[in-house]
Amino acid sequence: MKTSYLLPFVLLLAPVLTRAQGTVGDMETDFATRTSVTLDKKLAKGLHLTAEYQLRTENALSKIDRHQASLGLSYKFNDWLKGGLEYTFFDRYGTNAGWQPRHRASAFLTFGYRAGDWRFSLREMVQLTHKAEDLNIYQENRNPITLKSRFKIQYKGFAAVEPYVFFELKNVFNDPACSATYNSATGTYTDYSFNGYTDTYINRYRGGLGLEWKLSRMHSLELYGLLDYCNDKNIDTNKEGTKLKSLTWDRTLRTTVGVGYKFSF
Repeated sequence: MKTSYLLPFVLLLAPVLTRAQGTVGDMETDFATRTSVTLDKKLAKGLHLTAEYQLRTENALSKIDRHQASLGLSYKFNDWLKGGLEYTFFDRYGTNAGWQPRHRASAFLTFGYRAGDWRFSLREMVQLTHKAEDLNIYQENRNPITLKSRFKIQYKGFAAVEPYVFFELKNVFNDPACSATYNSATGTYTDYSFNGYTDTYINRYRGGLGLEWKLSRMHSLELYGLLDYCNDKNIDTNKEGTKLKSLTWDRTLRTTVGVGYKFSF
């Protein structure tokens, strides 16, 4: 296509291209930890009930991020398919809002394949989170839905230790969407309009490695490290939803180390 033919399309798209897509913030780094205790009860062949408590810290161990308790039920249908449901209550600490209680329902399917001592798996997990605290509905969805897709490789050739590595994507399905015209000279937005909870994007890329260490028939430990690249949309509006103050993409590179203890019976 000749350049002269492209000019009308560029002119038509110009108003769209000047619509607010947000500004990109500076990359921030953080170091976080996770500590958990899990009870795993075998109810029947392939059917397990689990209960877990987890404590998370952030800001280089200077701040408690959340307390979390969960109850889950999983079933292994066959050698290559496992599914489960889980309920989680967690209280996370917001910098400006204090403690924020939330409820989360999760459902997952894991597809696995074993080749010799190697096991390959793909887990798809859908999560619905209810934010119980007071919030601005034009900035946050009270009931966000996410999809976590994780590909994992695990080595099972050792007697007691099973090392693993994985990569995971987290997709946001229903973030607040808006349109507005951005004036780069003044740094302000005009013609703001709230377009509902229709924005979809990947907001986290995660890589992880670790090992599961079976101490005995009933006791085991899990040691792991995570590296997260987060790209979160941050909308700031008035409570009436009539004015857009700012729209930024907050980028964070977070390193997390964790240890978990499991008691199986």
